[in-house]
Amino acid sequence: MTQRFQDQNHRLSHFQDHVDVVCPGCGKKATVTADHEKKEARINCLHCGYSKITGTAIEVLGMRGHLKVAANAYFDAELWYTAPFKSEEFVAFNREHLDYLEAYISATLREHKDRTHFTLLEKLPRFYHEAKNRDALLKLVAKLQNKK
Repeated sequence: MTQRFQDQNHRLSHFQDHVDVVCPGCGKKATVTADHEKKEARINCLHCGYSKITGTAIEVLGMRGHLKVAANAYFDAELWYTAPFKSEEFVAFNREHLDYLEAYISATLREHKDRTHFTLLEKLPRFYHEAKNRDALLKLVAKLQNKK
């Protein structure tokens, strides 16, 4: 049976404002959100109550500004949905991102319409695309979905 995937043409930035991370307080899953209009980022843990707010100004190459980066970068927090895969690293910012990657990886028919060369799927490392990695990647995704 053919599983079909239609590319939504999401960019990586679509998943970066709400990111699941490892809580710096207890090591369980916490959430980081970035509000670029308010120029602030928040980290909250429902397990231990850890909470912190910071600005979105960061320094890159000696220049400081309010850049739109993955929300975890404002706290230098480790992503929750990450795992080694062969000599690479499998990464997802949140559950929505993980589910999107799962749908793509599991599909035997992948449809791409109106690509812009900046979509998330076009920027993925090669191992995400290779059929020979499908079963192993899907096991890894299942493991990450069940991570507590």
